[in-house]
Amino acid sequence: MIYTIGFQFLIVKLNRQQSNFRNTMAYVDSWDEFAERAVLLFRSDPVSTRYVMKYRHCDGKLVLKVTDNKVCLKFKTDQAQDAKKMEKLNNVFFTLMARGPDVDPTEELAKEQAASQMTKKGRGRRQ
Repeated sequence: MIYTIGFQFLIVKLNRQQSNFRNTMAYVDSWDEFAERAVLLFRSDPVSTRYVMKYRHCDGKLVLKVTDNKVCLKFKTDQAQDAKKMEKLNNVFFTLMARGPDVDPTEELAKEQAASQMTKKGRGRRQ
């Protein structure tokens, strides 16, 4: 009898958690809003935040998902120009994951781009 009550309590608790999770999942329409909210979500809980990319070649659709099991943000696109934006978001997440959530990724990316441009000047054919 005790096990049955505990088991029913567990089922009720799991159902409440699942229903809360469903209420917070949403597609974000704007890329800028998605990127900003995704970075804020990662900074709030970097250990449990996941970033998932899914591409369906037959449909030509790209779906990006950032979740921490409480909030789920999704962005769906079929535009080829959004691939470059996705690459920049990847670099932002790589910077935050490698150097910590308190680092400003825009400054770090600007430094890396400046360093790569200086090294490219020396390459080429000498005349």
